[in-house]
Amino acid sequence: MFKSIKSMALAAVTAMMMAGVAHADITVYTAGPQDLIDKLASGFTTQTGIKVKVFQATTGKVMARVESEASNPVVDVLISASLDTATDFAKRGWLVPYTSPNAAKVPDFLKTETAVAQGVSALGIAWNPKSNTPKPTEWADLTKPEYKDLVNIPDPAQSGSSFELTAALQGTDGWKLFDDLKANGAIVAGANADALNPVLQGAKAAVFGAVDYIAMGSKANGENIDVIFPASGTVIAPRPAMILNWSKHQDEAKKFIDYMLSDEGQKAVADDYLMPSRTDIPANRPLISDLKVLKYDAKAIYGKRKDTLKEFADKFAK
Repeated sequence: MFKSIKSMALAAVTAMMMAGVAHADITVYTAGPQDLIDKLASGFTTQTGIKVKVFQATTGKVMARVESEASNPVVDVLISASLDTATDFAKRGWLVPYTSPNAAKVPDFLKTETAVAQGVSALGIAWNPKSNTPKPTEWADLTKPEYKDLVNIPDPAQSGSSFELTAALQGTDGWKLFDDLKANGAIVAGANADALNPVLQGAKAAVFGAVDYIAMGSKANGENIDVIFPASGTVIAPRPAMILNWSKHQDEAKKFIDYMLSDEGQKAVADDYLMPSRTDIPANRPLISDLKVLKYDAKAIYGKRKDTLKEFADKFAK
């Protein structure tokens, strides 16, 4: 009897102590889709009790926020739309080395000691079948007279994936393709969603270099849009997640990475039409093995990023 009372008292004290323990919140900045980070944050909180504060925006806005908070950083986990961010931050010594046990089935080219892809997107042509234009199959098709004044291009200064496509294509054929696009009336129309919306609305026919998952999600919701991946090649855009070394909640941040790479987390990635980074998670969309991926020296193109962006901006400002 005494032993039973003692056990009950101990259990009560333990419960009171646990009730008084508050999990630290974490802050996640992401250049990925709002719907995806909302699902990941909700699922993570349900599973762990750890709340997630989220800032979602374009790559440019996310990076500007990180820089503006340099003297008082608050972000724990950053999800970028470009591997270059992870490479740059690692060189600066800003990242925490961490390999999640759930990253075992993530290919080596999608992970490093300090970052791992949440998922992968690819760039293609987003085309409105009701635009009274022929279905394009190659990038250069959008320079034809049928597409005069009907093409949008995402701004590579605002979209990391758009920059990589611009640099990769410029590296294979110089600036001719972009000169021809400009001569045919193509315009630079803000970030990815800004470039796509007029195509969905029928004011434009196509996006040159559309981020695929956005258009695929729109099509799934009943919009008139198709995504075409040119046979000549395109670029993929892994979306690296990384833990910042100034984080005061690194253990909680690691748990978030674990959840992001869990079966449940990767299914959420696939449900938003991104390619899951884990190879054992199915997706209802083309995968890397289905695409011709352009080869380019990422270090070289990012080394001259400012010059490339300036030349691009100068061409389309004329």
